[in-house]
Amino acid sequence: MKLFSNFRYVKYLLTFVAAIIAVASLFVSNRFVDRLKQEEKNKMQVWASAMGALINAEVDEDVAIELQILSSNTTIPVILTDDKGSIIQNNNIQFPAKADSLTVLMERVAEMRKKGNIIPIYMDGVGEQYVCYDDSNILILLSYYPYIQLCVVLLFLIICIVAVVSSKRAEQNRVWVGLSKETAHQLGTPISSLMAWVEILKDKYPDDELLPDMGHDVERLQRVAERFSKIGSKPEHTSEDLIDVIERAVGYVKRRTPSKVEYVMNFPKRPLPVRMNAPLIEWVIENLCKNAVDAMGGNGVITVTVSHDEQNAYIDVSDTGKGISKSNRRMVFEPGFTTKKRGWGLGLSLAKRIMEEYHKGRIFVKKSAPGKGTTFRMELKK
Repeated sequence: MKLFSNFRYVKYLLTFVAAIIAVASLFVSNRFVDRLKQEEKNKMQVWASAMGALINAEVDEDVAIELQILSSNTTIPVILTDDKGSIIQNNNIQFPAKADSLTVLMERVAEMRKKGNIIPIYMDGVGEQYVCYDDSNILILLSYYPYIQLCVVLLFLIICIVAVVSSKRAEQNRVWVGLSKETAHQLGTPISSLMAWVEILKDKYPDDELLPDMGHDVERLQRVAERFSKIGSKPEHTSEDLIDVIERAVGYVKRRTPSKVEYVMNFPKRPLPVRMNAPLIEWVIENLCKNAVDAMGGNGVITVTVSHDEQNAYIDVSDTGKGISKSNRRMVFEPGFTTKKRGWGLGLSLAKRIMEEYHKGRIFVKKSAPGKGTTFRMELKK
């Protein structure tokens, strides 16, 4: 559990760092945009002054400086109007294709006035004209920049979390695969020895009633070791009768559970052929049945129901145990989660992997309520 707790801390740290970067970036970018907007406002005030000086200039007066100032504006959209709102001049205004230029100019003037981007020009003995201006294209693009930057930071955060998740998952997979293969290797020699001793005992005591059960248990150990040895490898799928597979798995668990546990089987007409890796599916069913026995405290009813449609086969394993709270339903398939005093909490996690990764199916809590039992559903593609 410590590994997964540390991973949660890593996610929180990445989120915190991303939030700090986003806030700092938005603050700096907004300050930069505000300063640029103020500079453009100052530039337009100088431009309006130059326009006023040009309008009020005498015929023989030198206006070279004013003309230079007016021609230097190549980025800020400007519209000059009289006191009645009529358009006198415009500069740096882009007109959409096939649009009426006068309509476009009047709409832009209304927008500029609404923003407060208007500077009056006083003319000697004539009245007033007005310089209406708008933000330059550069300023508009920069105003969007903080939000683009925020999206980049969020994308960076997502990539980091995905990378951490993938790295942790790959590391966990390597650990479990190595542990499983080493376990299978270590079990191989004693199992072979046990098989030999069983054969010797059968020859020496052919009428002993316990030897067949002993042989079944040794074969069971051999199948378990085989399962461990195949972890990490792509399992082979063959067409099997799903009902036979379930009966074998339930029969094995039934012989090793208290007599107060009752098993109820609801099967459709057989055979029900499904492509699967039978040993792995047996393991999932056994795990669900064992968990059900533990949840009931060794006293109750386990119901296994099989149904199917054209594409999928469904296996429902129900118990009359203590049930699962809503807060724990999403966590039951996480590695390390367990409500038992003993156990690693890996059974349902491995069952989920067997169903989803190896068989492209599903396993989930169909229904559960505290004190009313739980139903797990397995879905397999036919």
